Amino acid sequence: MNKPERIPTGAQSFGHNPFDALSRQGLPPGPESLASDSGQRREAKPARKSRGRVDIVRQTAGRHGKTVTVVKGFVGIGLPEKEQLARAMQKACGTGGTVKNGQIEIQGDKRAEVARILTEANFRPVWAGG
Repeated sequence: MNKPERIPTGAQSFGHNPFDALSRQGLPPGPESLASDSGQRREAKPARKSRGRVDIVRQTAGRHGKTVTVVKGFVGIGLPEKEQLARAMQKACGTGGTVKNGQIEIQGDKRAEVARILTEANFRPVWAGG
């Protein structure tokens, strides 16, 4: 069997950008990190590594009906860093809180705010329980 002849596709190199000829008039400015003037991609900053999963639990049992948000399951961080995170959570939530038995307790049902702060600190918060 004979092979079919190849169809020429042009003499363009891989560095050719087919969108260079398009006009940018009327468009919002694009991200500068995607392409430089030379047509090569810039190196993106590496994302910070996740520091592990932490559980966010809402508790009322044994607290006379008061709701408390408990963050537990920290691995590899010490008491000073937990206290620093607790202070940031208290300030953002506008409530009190403490660090007890390796867990952070924040007064009230503040799971969303606590999850945001933990995400900013590169933890992976998971809502657990009720």
